Amino acid sequence: MVIGIPKESDAGERRVALSPDGAKELVAKGLEVSVEHGAGQASTFPDAAYEAVGASISTTPWDADIILKVLPPNLDEVKQLKAGATTVSFLAPVQNQPITEALAAQKVDAFAMDLMPRISRAQVMDVLSSMSTIAGYKAALLCASELPRFFPMLMTAAGTLAPARVLVIGAGVAGLQAIATCRRLGALVEAFDVRPAVKEQIESLGAKFIGLSLLTEEAEDAGGYAKEVSGDTHARELELIASRLPQIDGVITTALIPGKRAPILISEDMVKTMKPGSVIVDLAAPNGGNCECTVTGETTARHGVTIVGRTDLLASMAADASRMLSKNIVSFLNLIVQEGAINLDLEDEIIRGTLVTHGGKIVHEVTRLALQGGHP
Repeated sequence: MVIGIPKESDAGERRVALSPDGAKELVAKGLEVSVEHGAGQASTFPDAAYEAVGASISTTPWDADIILKVLPPNLDEVKQLKAGATTVSFLAPVQNQPITEALAAQKVDAFAMDLMPRISRAQVMDVLSSMSTIAGYKAALLCASELPRFFPMLMTAAGTLAPARVLVIGAGVAGLQAIATCRRLGALVEAFDVRPAVKEQIESLGAKFIGLSLLTEEAEDAGGYAKEVSGDTHARELELIASRLPQIDGVITTALIPGKRAPILISEDMVKTMKPGSVIVDLAAPNGGNCECTVTGETTARHGVTIVGRTDLLASMAADASRMLSKNIVSFLNLIVQEGAINLDLEDEIIRGTLVTHGGKIVHEVTRLALQGGHP
């Protein structure tokens, strides 16, 4: 069985789906690994590093039985896949409907790593948590670099400088990493989340919990993720966030709703109340942004506030992002490749939860119903 690693085609994408260490593990299991020339170069992995562990360098990785990618194949790349091939990548199948339908038409078995079930057995395959760790860390560094003042308290000959105050909105993996990194840099940190269950995690990192008195079932779904709240609750959370902003130097927002536009949590009027020179780093920018003033892909200034809407944070950490992705993907391959053949045991929750297309059809029920305009 041949595993193919093509070079990512999206502009600005520097990650690669398999590191040389990952290739070494697959080769040791008797699999053939074919890496496109230069596929790992932007992630600091030269062709020679792959060859040293037994992988081959190719100009035709699309002939492989299993194609590993970071981002989903585009429509031209789907046409290069042979019928019966398997793809493993991020997919976002509902948002990428034309690609999902093209993969089905090409009779490709497409696995979406971003649909990984949130169960303990799948933690080693959880690409969303891996990438959120990168994003949270990078967001803290950007906040510190854009802020025109020190993060930590400094006692100098010119007097004592107070520490910066940072508000992190959303205490999932990205938010918790942002909290931890801001604290390591010396800032005073507050964190807002609708889920009361995260209070202990926030406080364990040395931050102050800012939240609402909600019932757990109102605040989070069965997987433990924050869910879309009612209109009244949303108005209450906006009021609470607005009350904190005039005292804050930096804000990092991380709030997302799966399959929907990111919720607006900071209005333009709220931005106007912030201190001159303060900073907002909007990690939800790729999904529209949590701040009304965010411009996706750009860093802008509104009402004296710097608003960072960059979408390249993961690519900017390509080396470690690729290492983490590779470990997640190799762990997944250890499940779906058994004795040199693809294992499509749909009784397995992980396989059933991530398989989107098979045999010319869209088999992932939630995706299929969403694309038909129905409801899961």
